[in-house]
Amino acid sequence: MKNYCFSLICFLLCCTAACTNESYSPKPRGYFQISFPKKEYQSYNTGCPFTFDYPRYARIGADQERDAGNCWNNLNFPQFNARLHLTYYDVSSAKEYYGLVEDARTLAFKHTVKANAIDQKLINFPERKVYGVYYAIEGNTASSVQFFLTDSAKHYFRGALYFNERPQYDSIAPVVSFIKKDIDRMIDTFRWKN
Repeated sequence: MKNYCFSLICFLLCCTAACTNESYSPKPRGYFQISFPKKEYQSYNTGCPFTFDYPRYARIGADQERDAGNCWNNLNFPQFNARLHLTYYDVSSAKEYYGLVEDARTLAFKHTVKANAIDQKLINFPERKVYGVYYAIEGNTASSVQFFLTDSAKHYFRGALYFNERPQYDSIAPVVSFIKKDIDRMIDTFRWKN
């Protein structure tokens, strides 16, 4: 009797398994689809001593979070939850200039603990008197891109890209790559007014 019940249960399980039309196959890992807007630019030309192009899908406004100077702005990318902090200093001495340049280096390399790599690129446009350093920071760091621009005499402009979420570089890498092109355009079109 035991063998008969066991055989009957095995037979019923086999029939049930054979009768289903669904076959299981593992699904590939999915990722969110990111739709990027069309690259269109407009000129930033206000009372500040500089001008540059920035994307139309970004919003620029005064930095409200800090006791900021007149030309401290945030370039917000709302669809990506990102912000490019832009600061400007009117330089009055060589000591102040070298201090600002060292601060930019220190702030970029502060991310060394979590960074996989920090690449530096010199910015050199002598015909426009625009010089600086571009820091591309890879890894799970708070900032992915930082740069500064100067005329080496009286102007200093700095930018730092931050995302308003916990950094996971593999997830934000496509967005970082997209925004880097906008930052490159900003630097390529940057000019001092005087």
